[in-house]
Amino acid sequence: MMSENRLFRPFANFVLRVLFRILLRLEVVGSEHIPSAGPFIAMINHVSFLDPLLTVAIAPREIVAMSKIENYANPVAAVVLRLYGSFPIRRGEMDMQAIRTSLSILRDRRGLLMAPEGTRSKTCALLEGRDGMVMIALRSQVPIVPVAVSGSERFKHNWRRLRRTPTRVVFGPAFCLQPRPGVPHREQMRQMTREAMYRLAALLPEEYRGVYGDLSSATSEFLVPCAESQG
Repeated sequence: MMSENRLFRPFANFVLRVLFRILLRLEVVGSEHIPSAGPFIAMINHVSFLDPLLTVAIAPREIVAMSKIENYANPVAAVVLRLYGSFPIRRGEMDMQAIRTSLSILRDRRGLLMAPEGTRSKTCALLEGRDGMVMIALRSQVPIVPVAVSGSERFKHNWRRLRRTPTRVVFGPAFCLQPRPGVPHREQMRQMTREAMYRLAALLPEEYRGVYGDLSSATSEFLVPCAESQG
């Protein structure tokens, strides 16, 4: 159960935005791609602990983030996370409670933050995406907005030297998933994940693209503009 405080969130976001402007040389591109209304999934790459904080703080609409259950072991962190509206997820397994909470957030017509890699990339290059995000998007029939973060992995190094960290956050155009009759469901999910990950990779500098580095291999068989999908 979440015990979020709706007054705490805007205050925390304000504080975070001020801190980011002080600590980072922050460039934000494409925030207009966040839907003006209705539910959506913000799909991020994950290279630093800052990435979820950056995304939820600077987005023009409310986005709820999941956080690995290990973060809740610290009592103070657990209180802050719950006040903020975040919820725990057990990584490496099918966490049904986290799935139910995710779907409930989308039914409430809010944004949901997801990192389809499932863990932070130690090399900053994209890891192979997992199918959890696609499963939730298919169940909820919501748009996906790719969000590419680069530079944040240097924050700790620069902080120790009292340097601001150049960081770029790019919001890409939203897309929707459209299954095709006659193709096995599991096969479709894997291809949808690959296609979504390539959309994210295209927003990142080349050295961050990892296993999705060859953009010429990208397809869009199952991805459609959201207006077309919902019409």
